[in-house]
Amino acid sequence: MKPSKIDYRGGDALLFATRALEFVVTTSVGPRVVSFRSLAGKKRNLLLENPPDEPRANGYLFRGGHRLWHSPEHLVRTYQPDDEPLAVTKLPNGVALTQPVEQKTGIVKGMSLEVLAERTVKVTHTLTNRGLWAVECAPWALTMLRAGGYGVLPFLPKGNHAAGDLLPNYAFVPWTYTDLTLPVWQLHRDFLGIDVAKAEQSQKLGITNYPGWAAYWNEGTTFVKYAPAIPGATYPDLGSVFETFTNGKMIEFETLGALVKLAPGDTATHVEFWTVLDGLAKPNTDAAFAKLAAAVRPWLAKL
Repeated sequence: MKPSKIDYRGGDALLFATRALEFVVTTSVGPRVVSFRSLAGKKRNLLLENPPDEPRANGYLFRGGHRLWHSPEHLVRTYQPDDEPLAVTKLPNGVALTQPVEQKTGIVKGMSLEVLAERTVKVTHTLTNRGLWAVECAPWALTMLRAGGYGVLPFLPKGNHAAGDLLPNYAFVPWTYTDLTLPVWQLHRDFLGIDVAKAEQSQKLGITNYPGWAAYWNEGTTFVKYAPAIPGATYPDLGSVFETFTNGKMIEFETLGALVKLAPGDTATHVEFWTVLDGLAKPNTDAAFAKLAAAVRPWLAKL
């Protein structure tokens, strides 16, 4: 697959396209996926695009889109700028992007994107320790999605107490500012709905186990990403494998890799799979969510 070289806000970028979707990655800064869109329907970018004149936060320029951080969050370690040109390696069906060593952490971030099928993109995230001592961290993949849509976080299948299901299998992890009574959070039997337009203040929630996928519907197009939890692994943020943040202006879907003691020279890897589905109804009812889940299942089976 041969990408097209394009300009993105005065810097270099690569555009990849299939008959069903297209995405853009930056090569002058990042790594960052700045656009991901279906080629059906309104063809709008599903990802958030921050204005070019956005202010920095703790020295970091968010830009929007999809990025890689290392968890747990820390104002110095996490917010290291990613403003330098990347090393670019062509792959048969994609590209691998590697940033220079972060001077204050000794960590090198890498991100590769590979087109596996017309509607499937594999996103591999790596953290490599080029420092002199071990660092405890976890890969943290954050996708900023534009406002106006509806998110769903599926729950694991229900058990049966009479059949001997006696123990819990997941927990919610609220942040200090999370208010679960707000209408942004909509609890259903099989999923948690997230109505972004109803978030009038910052809200964040994690979960310690889930079916591995979450979805965001916006104007008839549904973005799905899949990153299953690793059984027995330790995760940051009280065991969170998936987290979501919204402030009404956007929503983040965040998956995490296992928390590891990364020795000098070692690499931690975290993989996501992305797709777009067209023509589904807003999944804010049990019936609409059931149709979404039915559409996701055959896609997952092919991974």
